[in-house]
Amino acid sequence: MVKAMMVKSEVESMTLKKEEAANLLLQMYEVRAFEEQAEKSYMAGKIHGTMHLSIGQEASAVGSISTLKPTDYILGHHRGHGLCIAKGADLNLMMSEFYGKENGYCRGRGGSMHIADMEGRNLGANGVVGGGLPMAVGVGLGLKHYKKDEVLLCFFGDGAASTGAFHESMILSHLYNVPVVWICENNQYAMSFPSEKWTTSEMLAARAELYGFPGVAVDGNDLIAVQDAVQVAVEHARSGKGPYMVVNNTYRWRGHSKSDRNRYRTAEEIDEWKSKDPILRFRKYLADNKIMSEKKADEIKVQAYANIESARQFAEASPEPALETIEEGVYAP
Repeated sequence: MVKAMMVKSEVESMTLKKEEAANLLLQMYEVRAFEEQAEKSYMAGKIHGTMHLSIGQEASAVGSISTLKPTDYILGHHRGHGLCIAKGADLNLMMSEFYGKENGYCRGRGGSMHIADMEGRNLGANGVVGGGLPMAVGVGLGLKHYKKDEVLLCFFGDGAASTGAFHESMILSHLYNVPVVWICENNQYAMSFPSEKWTTSEMLAARAELYGFPGVAVDGNDLIAVQDAVQVAVEHARSGKGPYMVVNNTYRWRGHSKSDRNRYRTAEEIDEWKSKDPILRFRKYLADNKIMSEKKADEIKVQAYANIESARQFAEASPEPALETIEEGVYAP
């Protein structure tokens, strides 16, 4: 019988080397800085359409993806800027794509919700809630068929866990025993509907048992807890034992999208979660364990924001797509 529970970690926390710790903190700050810049650029009228920010969820993306090899894959969702950065995206190309520029990852055609980096094994995302779930089963089948020593992390939100595609994908992933790790980023709201009205993190993780594979729920704002739990899941999938689910219990500080006026949450609730800031918690962990000084952490923060500012300048100076190329890359007859 598979046991689903809220856990600190499934294995003894990995001892972080200083270089690894610095890279993890840098990525977390780059995610935060990218999202803040994205918001500023949108408010300045430089971005068209909409976007979905992941401020407050940095530990989930960085902690999960840090367990992968460079040859492993990810499939994201519409709130996926942090996932791209954690998978090692070129910040210049990513920012250019966000700006809709010709030299972006998808030549400006993808924008915020569809950034993909095939060379980096980031298969991108789509704007359909839960749309990546059945795709992940297909990717997993391919990895299994070609006997690749590779796994896929598929990210989705708590809202997607109530779709038909979720149930079908969970069943098929078990039946075909695919090397897929399901990462549910439970940020407490499906648009404006609170997840606590219909489930809990533990109950979401327990669903894995019903489908026949392991599932655990962790504190998604604790990078070490996320890293430990996902490492167990990745090793499980890579060894041929099939799928595994990890529910990262986290929180988005901003609204669902830029059209969300955020009237369904209280300021007190948001402030309470801000007090659990995953970046500050990781910094405290590093300081308490004498892995990194506060001075070094501050220097990393400055570097991260400088990297994003450089990417912004690169994107804003990049060329717009030419009108005569508008049909290129469109394959429908």
